[in-house]
Amino acid sequence: MSKIDLVTIIIIAANVIISYKGFSDFGFFEKYKFNVGGVRRGEQFRLFSSGFLHVDNAHLFFNMFSLYFFADVVINDLGVYSFIIIYVGSLLLGNLLSLYFHKDEYYYSAVGASGAVMGVIYSAILLQPGMSLYMFFIPIPIPAYLFGIGYLLYSIYGMKNRVGNIGHDAHFGGAIGGYVITLILASWLFKENLLMIGLLAIPIVLLFILKKAGKM
Repeated sequence: MSKIDLVTIIIIAANVIISYKGFSDFGFFEKYKFNVGGVRRGEQFRLFSSGFLHVDNAHLFFNMFSLYFFADVVINDLGVYSFIIIYVGSLLLGNLLSLYFHKDEYYYSAVGASGAVMGVIYSAILLQPGMSLYMFFIPIPIPAYLFGIGYLLYSIYGMKNRVGNIGHDAHFGGAIGGYVITLILASWLFKENLLMIGLLAIPIVLLFILKKAGKM
């Protein structure tokens, strides 16, 4: 990356400042985290505020590190305002999908920018499907579209089997947000890369088929 855009710096700074406030202030953390009971009591602000809280430094670093690498792809192709719409829209859709899957679990809680960041990543993959990604544990480059499809398939598995202390549904909802909003903002993709749009839709369609069949 030659330089980081100002809006990315502002978002990272907001996440760091608010997360560190949450680390040291339990009452603040509890008030603004995503919590099904709280949202259903009318505290819809949690759908947004929870996206700027993290459980620890590692959680915060991983999300901001991922955002740093993918934000400029979206900004360079679509512009700052579209990037902000994708980031915020993915954050909200991630938490809305969590609410949908956990609506009867009043004590279910979650925090993190993962939904927003996953939306940015999925948007970047749609815009630049030919780029390659390097994973810490895989020594060869992975085509971005394969990573996107594979990650969402793993998220379905994680949602179904409650794997780890991870909000797989927020990740998935964020990816849906990034996918849908990007296609709305960049409709020219339907002419230039219809096959890739179809491939990246596979795990999204699969999730809703499984949900309708009662297997999720």
